[in-house]
Amino acid sequence: MKNLNRVTSLLIGSALAATVSTASDSTLQKVMKDRGLNEQDVIRAAKTYNPTGVKDEYVIFSSGGQSGQVIVYGVPSMRILKYIGVFTPEPWQGYGYDKDSLAILRQGDVRGTEINWGDTHHPALSEKDGKYDGKWLAINDKANPRIAVIDLADFETKQIVPNPVFKSNHGGAFFTPNSEYIIEASQYAAPYDNEYHSIEDYKESYRGGVTMWKFDDNIGRILPKNSFTIEMPPYHQDLSDAGKGASYGWGFTNSFNTEMYTGGIEVGNPPNEAGMSRNDTDFLHVYNWGKLAKIAKDPKNVKVVNGHNVIPIEVAVKNNALFLIPEPKSPHGVDVSPDGKYMIVCGKLDTHASVYSFEKIKKQIDNKDFVAKDPYGIPILDMKKSLHGQVELGLGPLHTQYSPVDGQVYTSLYVDSQVVKWDYKNLKVLDKENVHYNIGHLAGMEGKTSDPQGKYIIALNKLSIDRFQNVGPLHPQNHQLIDISGKTMDLLVDMPLPLGEPHQAVGIRASKLHPHIRYTMGTNTKTGKEHIGKTLAGQERIERDGKNVTVYSTLVRSHINPERITVNKGDKVTIHMTNLERAQDETHGFTVGGFDQHASLEPGETTTIEFIADREGVFPYYCTEFCSALHLEMMGYLMVKDPNKKYVSANKMKIQSMSPAELKAEYDKVVAVNAATDSVIQSVVAFLKANGFDKHKVVADLVTDAFDQYGQIPDEKKKANAAFKAGDVEKAILHEGMIWQLMVKTADVGIRAKDALVRKIATEQSAAAARGEKAFAEGGCNGCHVIGKVSSGPDLTGVLSRHENAEKWVSEFILDPEAKYKEPYIKAMIDYFNLKMPNQEMSEKETKDIIEYLKWVDDNANLF
Repeated sequence: MKNLNRVTSLLIGSALAATVSTASDSTLQKVMKDRGLNEQDVIRAAKTYNPTGVKDEYVIFSSGGQSGQVIVYGVPSMRILKYIGVFTPEPWQGYGYDKDSLAILRQGDVRGTEINWGDTHHPALSEKDGKYDGKWLAINDKANPRIAVIDLADFETKQIVPNPVFKSNHGGAFFTPNSEYIIEASQYAAPYDNEYHSIEDYKESYRGGVTMWKFDDNIGRILPKNSFTIEMPPYHQDLSDAGKGASYGWGFTNSFNTEMYTGGIEVGNPPNEAGMSRNDTDFLHVYNWGKLAKIAKDPKNVKVVNGHNVIPIEVAVKNNALFLIPEPKSPHGVDVSPDGKYMIVCGKLDTHASVYSFEKIKKQIDNKDFVAKDPYGIPILDMKKSLHGQVELGLGPLHTQYSPVDGQVYTSLYVDSQVVKWDYKNLKVLDKENVHYNIGHLAGMEGKTSDPQGKYIIALNKLSIDRFQNVGPLHPQNHQLIDISGKTMDLLVDMPLPLGEPHQAVGIRASKLHPHIRYTMGTNTKTGKEHIGKTLAGQERIERDGKNVTVYSTLVRSHINPERITVNKGDKVTIHMTNLERAQDETHGFTVGGFDQHASLEPGETTTIEFIADREGVFPYYCTEFCSALHLEMMGYLMVKDPNKKYVSANKMKIQSMSPAELKAEYDKVVAVNAATDSVIQSVVAFLKANGFDKHKVVADLVTDAFDQYGQIPDEKKKANAAFKAGDVEKAILHEGMIWQLMVKTADVGIRAKDALVRKIATEQSAAAARGEKAFAEGGCNGCHVIGKVSSGPDLTGVLSRHENAEKWVSEFILDPEAKYKEPYIKAMIDYFNLKMPNQEMSEKETKDIIEYLKWVDDNANLF
């Protein structure tokens, strides 16, 4: 395959060269000349260019550093695809603003303190048999020791777990080969408890450690009660890796500051960097997490600190499960080979890479062949006996990624600003590539799994200096894509990353990711279950319980329902919102000005915002996502009134300024509206009586409620008539206005009674028709189509008799509405309603069920 790639590159180069040399007036030659490009530049561009609609082969998940987020981009295009809100609110997605995502963010509070930022460092993909499975992503927060879990079914954060005993973490997150645990190593040693301890008691009271977070791979959640921490000395533990294959069940964590130096430049001591790098070597921690997991189940083997199980050093040592091996000073990474037989460690202050042999390590452990013990009683293995060998790579070696070629690896050189390709089995350097500048981590394509892909590697450079347009003293960082498919490496393209300090990234084949296109209607995306606020079209309502106002609302192109919400100052307002769209990429947003609220709703999602209406006024709310041609009209008003104030109606003031003729015209208008409203009520009453409403208690109760309202009208009508007869037209209008209010309440309850009665007396639905009605509602169809009346779209009663081969025609229209937009009938509908029916991505089975539902509607047309 590699030879084929090499030949392909040569052929492309030859073809381009021929084009340039033989077509002096070609567009390509002109572009190359104008931009100062050579043939190799054009080949590199061709390797990374994705024409419109073409997707990337790999997806990269990069830490966002101080942004507290995760950055997602594609390879080879190096196009940013998404920012995932993790430890920091992310407004576009409403993360940390709507109630449900805010609950996730608040999981990460530390000791009762709200934490709204994080320093993300090491993303890790879940594994099966040591290979990425594309299900879950975990990432650590170094600043506030926490681990977050992201569901790759929708790229949303679902859990944040603070570490109850650590005060910082750098060595996280790392999955074990079957995602049984997530490894999190502390960084700066500190007391496990939350009390003050003098720095003079550092060796006695301060501790490092590794937490093994139990992970449920089926639901994608950490199980804190089943997790444990391995107590370690107050060295500064750093990065980790889990053994696989030959070393399965073991973990490896390096460290620095085995000097246990505590600084103190303010009192005249040498600074930390001097005291913490004095020793020639530090320690690689080697621990049998498989054995320790069993040990931790016995309460006798653990001490409980802040509600968390900790395995003391002496227990781990007694059970032959914790060991130390000298490693080059100030190491910054330990990387296990695909077969688990080797571990590569690089020290920032050493020019060598050290290759450890697990077979040699295990032999010493089995033979209890130790050279010494550290001050805490942990056995120390002999470094030379543990090594397969060392290779001089260059200045500042840091991190390593593996290749599918046996023995071949790539390591970053921080000081030399290079990537070095070398053979860790035969211990020789093969190639070097300059990068720009001061490279930290490397991101290979599944380069730390049992199945590394090779092909590309990404240099995560800390400095960009002169690579990009100057945007001020704070420069972007530079991720550089390198082609490693040939004999020598080839740097293809630079990508500026302007969000946080991206620290590490992991790459996975895009074919392994299978995210949702839409949610099941009414889903709470944070739990994956049905949301308590799920609302379908026709179910929109406002409920009041004292000072608690709950709004059940829907969003669909191009309206928010309800469009008017009136509350009292001081009310607690809860707004449940459901996006009724099923069409791909039809996201709606929601905000109400002045209350710091925002929600993003993907198709099918239900979410909630909650706030106190603590100020009087009128506040527009609207859809924040440009979703249709009528996007600007997709809005409404929240009106907050002070219950302790009396308001003068502007309409009343208008009435007071009217002439007698104008007052009479206004009175006639109000009376006419009331008469029309009453005719609707009487038609509903006639329907209820004709169909024996009193035989059904649920309906009869609603009718009683309706008549309670309607029964107040005669008294108001007498007052209105008396005022009109006395010549007080203004007063008559006010009483007629009260009549209208009572009629609206009557009609509301009466129509609900009618709908309930229809369900009681209609013919029984077949299973297919029942499924069809559910699909009709959850597909958002009734956001525009209301059975029995014209709404935003035409009434569908009788739709199956409007066309030849109607079932086939309607099915085709549901499955592919765009195909019929130009038909005269549909064009007329579009022109009349000023709205096009979107493709709601119905399946063929759902469409057949909807046809059965429409048949049921027609069978009961007299009831609608």
